[in-house]
Amino acid sequence: MRTLIIILVLIVTSCKRNDQKAYKTEKPKYEKIKNSEFELINSDKQNGLLILFPCLPCDAQNTFSEFKIEEISVKNGFSVLAMNFNQRLFLNQSEKQQLTKKLEKIISENNLSKENIFIGGFSSGGNVSLLISDYLIENQSQVQPKGVFVVDSPIDLLALYNTAQKNLKMNFSEASLQEANWIKKYFDKEFGNPENGIDNYEKYSPFTLETQNINNLVNLKDIKVRFYTEPDLEWWKENRKNDYEDLNAFYLKKLSRKLKFEFENKNIELIETENKGYRANGERHPHSWRIVDKKDLIKWMTE
Repeated sequence: MRTLIIILVLIVTSCKRNDQKAYKTEKPKYEKIKNSEFELINSDKQNGLLILFPCLPCDAQNTFSEFKIEEISVKNGFSVLAMNFNQRLFLNQSEKQQLTKKLEKIISENNLSKENIFIGGFSSGGNVSLLISDYLIENQSQVQPKGVFVVDSPIDLLALYNTAQKNLKMNFSEASLQEANWIKKYFDKEFGNPENGIDNYEKYSPFTLETQNINNLVNLKDIKVRFYTEPDLEWWKENRKNDYEDLNAFYLKKLSRKLKFEFENKNIELIETENKGYRANGERHPHSWRIVDKKDLIKWMTE
């Protein structure tokens, strides 16, 4: 009996050691690279690459702070490239060319996967993601996205201008006024007052609801596209006095329907969340990276 007990103890101990060894070997390995242009979490396993663009005033550090996607990505063999490419609500032709060359160079120099590339961005970074993805596909770049997603992005620049005008007249929230003043001055300079014509708005905007213009997205017809938004009208009413038609959520819903109809693509999704929008500091805000379910996003990328 004593011999049997000793044998059982040895077996259990051996199993525990084996489990520990297995756990250690399964721990994902990666390299961190950081410079003025980007921050890269480079996975040892190269199953794919996730490229992220930040909001207008944000950077790569902010992206990783607000959207803690690194660990689950690396576990699934996806490297994460967070760009410091910001301060843009749209891209002109020269910027598209330069950004394409930059992405190709980063991917080549760091031996990143070219097989499963997904591009996404928060707020203005979502606009950049849509526009650069369309350009990469159209020009048969070495960087070919299999999917693109945006997180509560202001995809209709004409509508954004009109909402800014409305917010200036309401004169309700300091944050809203600052943003509206900046948008009006910037767009007046870049595109002109839309009362004098909207051609420039259509030329650079991902989507123009007024004219149903999607010319800047036509090359996305065969890839996966996701639109994330949290249409918390109660929050926007209380904090900004905005109506549903003033929200990014309204235009994202309109665009998702338009693309589904035009492209006949079942892989175009609108994901509307509830009470998920919080900043890293705990502040409640529906305009947030955190409306994205990270596990579901990785599943979408690996399917």
